[in-house]
Amino acid sequence: MSDLAIRVEHLGKQYRLGGQQLRYATFREALVETSRAPLRWLKGQGGNAQNKFWALEDVSFEVKRGEAVGIIGRNGAGKSTLLKVLSRITSPTRGRVDIYGRVGSLLEVGTGFHPELTGRDNIFLNGAILGMTRREIMRKFDDIVAFAEIEKFLDTAVKFYSSGMYVRLAFAVAAHLEPEILVVDEVLAVGDAEFQKKCLGKMGDVAHEGRTVLFVSHNMAAISALCSVVYLLHQGHTRASGPPQTVIEEYLNEIKPTAGVSLNERTDREGDGKLRLTEIVIRDMSGDPIEVAIPGQDITVEIAYTAREVKPLRNVSMAIGFYGILGQFLFFCENEMVGNPFKSIPPKGKMICRIPRLPLAPGSYVLNLYCEVNGTLTDWIQQANYLGVLEGDFFGTGKLPPSRHGGVLVLHSWSYEGDNERG
Repeated sequence: MSDLAIRVEHLGKQYRLGGQQLRYATFREALVETSRAPLRWLKGQGGNAQNKFWALEDVSFEVKRGEAVGIIGRNGAGKSTLLKVLSRITSPTRGRVDIYGRVGSLLEVGTGFHPELTGRDNIFLNGAILGMTRREIMRKFDDIVAFAEIEKFLDTAVKFYSSGMYVRLAFAVAAHLEPEILVVDEVLAVGDAEFQKKCLGKMGDVAHEGRTVLFVSHNMAAISALCSVVYLLHQGHTRASGPPQTVIEEYLNEIKPTAGVSLNERTDREGDGKLRLTEIVIRDMSGDPIEVAIPGQDITVEIAYTAREVKPLRNVSMAIGFYGILGQFLFFCENEMVGNPFKSIPPKGKMICRIPRLPLAPGSYVLNLYCEVNGTLTDWIQQANYLGVLEGDFFGTGKLPPSRHGGVLVLHSWSYEGDNERG
């Protein structure tokens, strides 16, 4: 038996801008898409060649059985498209992909699940898609339910699940139905921190069992810990490949220049565009722009925005995520969470977040921006800005923990109780 799990040769995938993607026909797409919208799925190709672009172009690589492979790159680099091709959700426009084994995949929230079916039914549906018998699925059923922690909602239609519940079930199904190849996208970011840790542990178990893992993530710490080989994609091409440390360093050098790029010029963003974030500025309490701060310093983060329509925006949720330079999540600030809902704001202006006593240890940090309007994602920009933190006296003692102990500082105090008398 060959020791190869995946062989990709001169892979290319073309889409059409501003409309339906170029049509393709895979069994999995037919099974899921025709059940949701049969007439839409039957539409023809059409389109103007000038409106087409290559999401992937001339990508080639091989993955051995039992390898844990990381795929990294900025938004729009082609990572998710590559995983869709490898998962047979879409077919390549050109090139060849050979898969040696059964693939279990967790891509966008919703892929492979039918919203009208219950959690129980979707477990059996996905098992059937993987070619498993009912008896094989039943053997893993209790493990899936226990891992997903959704027993109370097992017989509820998944369209009523929260995004977190959906992801927990989807990952449990993908990981426990014994695929030879497990493909996981950044979708794990939807889950809570404890569940993400649980998922990373499970992927490590899968790799140690001799199965193959392909993992897309912006969390470089997770990529470094799990993967033995990393591929860096850039605008649909393979820019680098090799050991995690080397490729991650190249990726970090690639993304750092975006800090000096106006948000208006950033194209690697997601959302419907009803509101667009146009500028981010970090200021000290005097109002001066800063690029570096010290632990315990009061800062503000100003985020300018403009709306597509000239009318007030209602129910706006704005979040700033703070991450370590390797992509490890530290904390986030969100207006509704602290009781400052933006129920109606003008179509153009600034949203201002005040952070007293910055709780970051010395180091380099990344800020991601995420905005929703009426519960719908309207703009999401990763690596929107960088902040350096220098040595400072956060605790008023002149002491700070070693950098290896993490990036977040927490105000705390100690006392002791004891018996002064000796028996």
